[in-house]
Amino acid sequence: MTPTTRAPAKPAAGRKTGGGTVPTGRRPRRRRGGFLTPPWWFAVPALAVYALVVLYPSASGMIFAFTDWNGLGDRSFNGFANFTRLWRDDAARGSLINTLLLTVAIVFVQNGIGLLLALGVHTHIKSKAVLRVVFFAPAVVSPVMVAFLWKYVYNPAPDAGLNGILGAVGLGGLRQDWLGNPSLAIWSVAGMVVWQFAGYSMVIFLAGLEGVPEELHEAAMIDGAGPFQRFRSVTWPLLAPAVTINMMLSTIGGLKLFDQVYAATNGGPGHASETLSTVLYKQAFVFGNYGYSTAIALVLALFVAAVSLVQIYYLRGREVTG
Repeated sequence: MTPTTRAPAKPAAGRKTGGGTVPTGRRPRRRRGGFLTPPWWFAVPALAVYALVVLYPSASGMIFAFTDWNGLGDRSFNGFANFTRLWRDDAARGSLINTLLLTVAIVFVQNGIGLLLALGVHTHIKSKAVLRVVFFAPAVVSPVMVAFLWKYVYNPAPDAGLNGILGAVGLGGLRQDWLGNPSLAIWSVAGMVVWQFAGYSMVIFLAGLEGVPEELHEAAMIDGAGPFQRFRSVTWPLLAPAVTINMMLSTIGGLKLFDQVYAATNGGPGHASETLSTVLYKQAFVFGNYGYSTAIALVLALFVAAVSLVQIYYLRGREVTG
């Protein structure tokens, strides 16, 4: 008798995965992630503190926007009376216009100067490290200190501050009362804000410039592209994420600007440099209209959120399309 030979058993058909062959009859179990999975447990204490310190006071404070509370005693609900008053208040409407003008000036001028500074210190000059520190230094100074510094720069005396410099270089005819002139006060405040935070925008643009491959510039140079053409076709499209961040930060900062305005002009002369934040502060802590000030704060928060959402939708779309 000849021994019966058996063909070796074929391995069960299956499909390959990253960890090996898995039988077709079984599917690998997927780990389900959820809020109760271990990684979230470490975030629960921080989220609880944030909810207790930020979310709960903010949500409960919204109720005061619909009351006539003056900061003391009982309060009574008055519906939308505070919002109607806000719409009819000439000072509030003027402060909204001032806020928008300040924001537009800060966004475009600050980011424009920041981009120029970033391009300047991104070169191979020996002093670029020192220049980066010098340009960024004002951003770490307290806004109130910057406001008092610039109050001296804007001193209306003919031989002090900016007026003294203009007189020394033969431009005495341009001397102004920079903070006392209603038509110049708001732009003077914008100037000090731009001076302080242009270096901050520069640092963000520098981070974007560091991410632009040098090979792309070399290829463009071989094709005969000049410096401006290389910037427009190579550098600028790749700076889209940095532009998004800078535009968002400067817009939000401009819409809620308070420290520099209050310390430099206190909203004056008259109401020439009032912003929504300064009107909110005065209504609450000067006139005692806490319900009305809360309504202004709520409108300001919703306005900032709406502008930020529209802006980020547009800028994110630009990052995708180039």
